[in-house]
Amino acid sequence: MKIRDGWLLEAEHLVSPNSDHRPPDELPSLLVVHNISLPPGQFGGDQVRDFFTNNLDVQAHPYFQEIADMQVSAHLLIDRLGHITQFVSFLERAWHAGASCFAGRERCNDFSIGIELEGTDTLPYTDRQYQVLAQVTIALMREYPDISVDRIVGHCDIAPGRKTDPGSAFDWHGFRRLLPEP
Repeated sequence: MKIRDGWLLEAEHLVSPNSDHRPPDELPSLLVVHNISLPPGQFGGDQVRDFFTNNLDVQAHPYFQEIADMQVSAHLLIDRLGHITQFVSFLERAWHAGASCFAGRERCNDFSIGIELEGTDTLPYTDRQYQVLAQVTIALMREYPDISVDRIVGHCDIAPGRKTDPGSAFDWHGFRRLLPEP
């Protein structure tokens, strides 16, 4: 996989308005793995894409009323089949982490890349998602060398007590085996 000017060439590009500039001279140095499904526990459809681009039909499901005013995004979404959608350039700040802290540094959105996997905390992710996530991660580590294996975390790790994703269903050991040795 190749990255040019902050965009993954193999991804579908669908720009989210829910982003802004990183602090000056800040390059990504942390990778945060998330999960999302809309409605919760349901897969397929365009609801996540619509949510990240502020186009979600809030009348389509009762849960959507609860998130109607949220403005969030991630850099990437990897669906159950391994399709990649990029919403925000890696050089920009996506709004994925919220109140967060890593290694004593707060505001993880400033220095991280957020990748959403279509899934839930408790349902297994697909083999294809792991394969694609590993390929993307390797490309990101090559492009942004401050992202190392020990700087790949779950949302739960940077916002403990507030977030639980990617959850107990995420196979960290199996995922890390797909990455090159440090």
